[in-house]
Amino acid sequence: QVQVVESGGGLVQPGGSLRLSCTGTGTIKSIPRMAWYRQAPGEQRELVAAISQGGGTDYAVPVSGRFVISRDNTKNMTMLQMNRLKFEDTAEYFCAMDVINLWGLLVTYWGQGTQVTVSS
Repeated sequence: QVQVVESGGGLVQPGGSLRLSCTGTGTIKSIPRMAWYRQAPGEQRELVAAISQGGGTDYAVPVSGRFVISRDNTKNMTMLQMNRLKFEDTAEYFCAMDVINLWGLLVTYWGQGTQVTVSS
C-alpha cells in the first residue's frame, strides 16, 4: 500500500510565494516520476511540473520561470516552489507519483490535493 500526502497550500497575495511538499510512503521500491497537477473550478486537471528520478524537469508554459520542482529521493519527497504567484495560479494542486512497488509493478498514486488561493 502506498500513500501520497501533500502539504503547504494556503492563501497568498499576488506576487508572493508558496512552497508545496509531497511525500510518498509505503511499499515503494522507486519513483521514476513525480509530478504536480492543478485543477481550477470548472477546468480540467493540468500538468504543472514533473521531475524524473535523475532530476530532469518539465514545466507547463504558464509556470515556466516562476515555479521550481525538486525532489529528495532519500525521502520519497517532491517540492514545488511557486514564486511570483498570479491570480490564475489559484487551484487545487495535486501530487502524483509513478511508483514501482516492491513487486515490480508501476502504479500511479495521487495525493488528496491542497488548495492554493492567490488573492489580494
